[in-house]
Amino acid sequence: MGIVAIVGRPNVGKSTLFNRLVGMRQAIVDETAGVTRDRHYGRCEWNGREFSVIDTGGYAVHTEDIFEAAIRKQVLLAIDEADVILFMVDTATGITAQCQLIAGILRRSNKKVIVVANKVDNSSLMFSIHEFHALGLGAPFAVSSVSGSGTGDLLDEVLKYLPDGHGDDAAQNVPHLAIVGRPNVGKSSLANALLGEERNIVTPVAGTTRDAVSAYYNKFGHEFVLVDTAGLRKRGKAMDDVEFYSVMRSVRAIEHSDVCILMIDATRGVEAQDVSIFNLIIRNKKGCVLAINKWDLVTKETNTMKTVKAAILQRLSPFTDVPAIFTSVTQKQRLLDVLDAAAKVYANRRKRIATSQLNELLLQDIENFPPPAIKGKYVRIKYVTQLPSPSPSFAFFCNLPQYVREDYRRFLENKLRRHFDFTGCPIQVFLRKK
Repeated sequence: MGIVAIVGRPNVGKSTLFNRLVGMRQAIVDETAGVTRDRHYGRCEWNGREFSVIDTGGYAVHTEDIFEAAIRKQVLLAIDEADVILFMVDTATGITAQCQLIAGILRRSNKKVIVVANKVDNSSLMFSIHEFHALGLGAPFAVSSVSGSGTGDLLDEVLKYLPDGHGDDAAQNVPHLAIVGRPNVGKSSLANALLGEERNIVTPVAGTTRDAVSAYYNKFGHEFVLVDTAGLRKRGKAMDDVEFYSVMRSVRAIEHSDVCILMIDATRGVEAQDVSIFNLIIRNKKGCVLAINKWDLVTKETNTMKTVKAAILQRLSPFTDVPAIFTSVTQKQRLLDVLDAAAKVYANRRKRIATSQLNELLLQDIENFPPPAIKGKYVRIKYVTQLPSPSPSFAFFCNLPQYVREDYRRFLENKLRRHFDFTGCPIQVFLRKK
């Protein structure tokens, strides 16, 4: 499958074009320059052919943006891995010194470059695009990424230069792992360490990552799509539009994932926001692995790990059947253990138990400890089966489901966990009329 990278100076409409090509609002778009920081991947289909699209941050020099150097590095990495480069320029402002600088880099890249003159919103602006011939990169294509005009002709041109790749992308049918947590706990550092490359920008500033950035991972016997997300901070904090969209992307990443790796700062312990994120994962019925990061900074004594783990699970109760791995991303400690745990949780989440096995084991437990009678009425559970849902769900059929109390539901859930390993997976228990 071919790769197309969209590059240009800040605020020329790269993310707007990216969203139009992939057919959804995947990258954050805002009038503020410099919103996009990391490389952002999506999939585009045109005339029966599929290819990947990379949105990059605006390439700039000598600005006040502290992320400038890191963004430039991301842009150069995107250019390096692309088959075709869309160089976006702004018809309204014409050629700038930054455009000349980027054009020089693209000419030296020996890649196919297509100049895309954006913001041609009416026919009178068509004549303005000819000045971009001066960039020495061929005839420009006039488009309006907001309305979509001209994008069809542009995509026809792109297909001419993409390699013939058939078959589905390997990353389409593999588990999705979302790395989530509060700002500055090491989410992007973990993603970079696992991928073995600086895919995501890392700085000491909390909130560096804004988009949910996904990457295909296939190493050490594991195959995943890793999704690095923006840090989820408390709702009461001051939040600009861009940060609001970042939080929405992170929530959506949780919703679309199979397993979430919740990163917790070992030096600060579990805070209210960690509990909120954990509850969000459980509400969405996703698998969960706790990665307690920065463990190298904690002063250790005998049984420190056991004590800290017990304290963390206590804060996250009542759901405590979740693997907790103590990591140090900077020291590369136990990072593969996190992936091993995530793979196990994913397998648990997809587990299917035979109805005969369920009834053989659980009905004996129910007979030994039946539901308590209410108002002289006795609840008799006769049959149990697993429901065909994405996460583990079980239906218990009985004569009076309305009289089964919540504590007995928890008893049934605990028996399911004891007999069948569902570590890291929320379980739903339904009582139904026989």
